[in-house]
Amino acid sequence: MANTNSSDTISVRSGEELNIPVLEKFLKENVEGYPDRMLEIKQFSAGHSNLTYELKAGDWEAVLRRPPHGPVAPKAHDMKREHFIVQTLHPYFPEAPKPILYSDDESIVGSQFFIMERKKGVVLDTAFPDSWNVDGQLCRRLSEIMVEKLVELHSIPYRETGLQEISRPEGFMERQIHGWISRYERAKTDDIKEAPQLLNWLATHLPKESGHAIIHYDYKLNNAMFNQEGTDMVGLFDWEMATVGDPLADLGIAMGYWTEQNDPDLLKFGMGKASVTVNEGFMSRREFIESYARKSGRDVSNIDFYLTFAYFKLAVICQQIYYRYKKGQTNDQRFASFNHFVKSLITHASNIAGKEVL
Repeated sequence: MANTNSSDTISVRSGEELNIPVLEKFLKENVEGYPDRMLEIKQFSAGHSNLTYELKAGDWEAVLRRPPHGPVAPKAHDMKREHFIVQTLHPYFPEAPKPILYSDDESIVGSQFFIMERKKGVVLDTAFPDSWNVDGQLCRRLSEIMVEKLVELHSIPYRETGLQEISRPEGFMERQIHGWISRYERAKTDDIKEAPQLLNWLATHLPKESGHAIIHYDYKLNNAMFNQEGTDMVGLFDWEMATVGDPLADLGIAMGYWTEQNDPDLLKFGMGKASVTVNEGFMSRREFIESYARKSGRDVSNIDFYLTFAYFKLAVICQQIYYRYKKGQTNDQRFASFNHFVKSLITHASNIAGKEVL
């Protein structure tokens, strides 16, 4: 599910191998058109929590997704739900990969899993392909595509799709706010002076929901795939958090990931290298939001609340990771300074919320 450069797939990591003969037999028996050729498996190198593999047999290609190894939280990494989402959405939004099958037979790969089409294109994160002629016009076009596809997703008539069956649109934001506050309090380690006021502000300033739409809820540049010319989005991945909810929550989360040139260094580099969105020509967050408002016709006057929540939610995710590091549940040294990133995100959220928070 990554780009077509040679670096998008790697040899399968130790401990994450699949049983090739068992999977090959399953594919021959269950996938129409599967060729009588040797199955080759590689792994996508992108660091997502779910494990994602490239399957190849002759000219046949597909992608397999399964949960990570070890215990997983209830309702997390639900392959059946994600398969249902892409199966439901693909006819309306072809950027969602076309699913091939879902299986809960854990004897095949050790867990539930699903298989979907292998899309080809370019995924952008911290660098551009060497073959691209990068200028301000290209960066602007990529920004516009990201806005347009989000508007397009939110315009799908969700009542016709069946996604209501797995969603609870009413009260979505209230559940989100209180749920993420609870997660923060359970994972808290350091005292951050702005945090109590920020939590109280979020709980007491909840705006009336802007409406209901299908939301991706992890909409960011490196979950999208573009064609080789950078003129169109050909894929959008990682649908596990998708639901029917407040579309401005989706916009807010997207903007929480969208860094720009003038952001503090800790925001730009807190997770490693800066995103390409800091390059000249990419829309600022404010330009992105204004463009979304024009194209969607939605009132975005309360967007600062959603953006504040987006930074808080990202802070909680990082806090949960740091909590695991602090408790010795992981020894990954990349997480040793995540407490500083958490503080920066909470401070940034407080600044957006306004002086009354501080």
